[in-house]
Parts: sequence; C-alpha cells; structure tokens
Amino acid sequence: MIDFQEMIKTPLLRGCSEENVREMLHQGAARIGLFEKREVICRAGDTVSEVGIVLDGSVQVENNDAWGGRSILNIVEAGGVFAEAYACLPDEPLLVSVVANTDCEILFLRVSQIFAGGGSCHTVLCRNLLTIAARKNVMLSQQMFLTSTKTIRERVTAYLAGQMAVQGSARLEIPFDRQQLADYLHVERSALSKELGKMRREGLLDFRKNRFTLYTRL
Repeated sequence: MIDFQEMIKTPLLRGCSEENVREMLHQGAARIGLFEKREVICRAGDTVSEVGIVLDGSVQVENNDAWGGRSILNIVEAGGVFAEAYACLPDEPLLVSVVANTDCEILFLRVSQIFAGGGSCHTVLCRNLLTIAARKNVMLSQQMFLTSTKTIRERVTAYLAGQMAVQGSARLEIPFDRQQLADYLHVERSALSKELGKMRREGLLDFRKNRFTLYTRL
C-alpha cells in the first residue's frame, strides 16, 4: 500500500500535497520500483531522466573501476534522493552506479515532465531540488577533503569529527559497515581495522559494528 503521507515528508517532495503526488503517478510522471539487495538500479554509462527517492531501505552510490576496485561515494537512506543531477541532464551518462544496499522501494520522478507542468508543486520541487544539490555539493567537498589527507588515522578522525558535528553527539551511528567505510575512505579494510583497534587501545574511541563512541575530541 502506498503511504502518501510518508512520501510528502521526504526532502524533495516536502511542501507538495498528497494530491500532487497522486496526480504525478496518474500522469506517468512518477512510478514506484522495488529492488532486492545488491540489484543494480542505475549502471555507470546509462543515461537517466528520473530522480530517485528512497522510500524504504537504502541504496549505495559507487564507482567501480576496470580492475575490480570499488569506491563508495554515498549511502542514500529512506527519504534521500539519487541521480538528481543526471535527471536534469538526460544526455549525460552516469559516472557512477546505484545499487540496492538492502531490499528497497524507490519512487522515480520524471524531471522534465514534472517541470513542464508548472503550478505550485513545480516551484516547490525546483526549490527542494536546488537545496538537495547544494547539500550534495558540500558532501562531495567534504569527501574530497577526507581523501586528500595522507594517513588512515587522519581520514578516520576527519570523518568521525564531521559526523560528530552533524549528529551533535560523541555517540555516533554511521551508515557504513567496515568494508563500506574502507571503500568510502579509499583505504584497505585490514589497515582500517588495524588503525581503529589501535585508536581503541589508546582510549580515543570505542566501537561496535557501525556505532562509535568518541572519548576525546579528534
């Protein structure tokens, strides 16, 4: 059953009405897709005309090179969006792939058809899309800062300090498992685990799976 009330709480649709969403679905400007864990939603090299909104579950935005290496750029959880920039540039091929991180439900919005419709929802969507794009730009800048540091400890401390600022607490829950965090920071998993263990022994932090407690300001 479609939960329209939850849909209009998402950042992209915030300010739209339930009737607006129903109309978009009826007119073919929106559709819903269901994906199983590790199923490819969008593949690098594809062109897209729709922005995806994660309604349930999460997706992983990743880059895979010709030698089998993988870099994780982002985990998009329920309420988040993906492919928004490419949906606005439908002739531009994707440089990344989007893969289901869990079983998930996705609402796809056809950008050109929605924007051509005009009306109050058009203005709301434009404003929301601009805000989301600006936040993504900040996030990418932060990731570039992380990977520009030389040591694993510097990358770990920069990432966790940033999460502490965002979450407003020294007790953190991050969206990555250990392999995903290693891919995100562009380091080897074994080396990351070794450094985290060393930081724990030094009394800087403690962790269990994706939950961290920071004992000092990193």
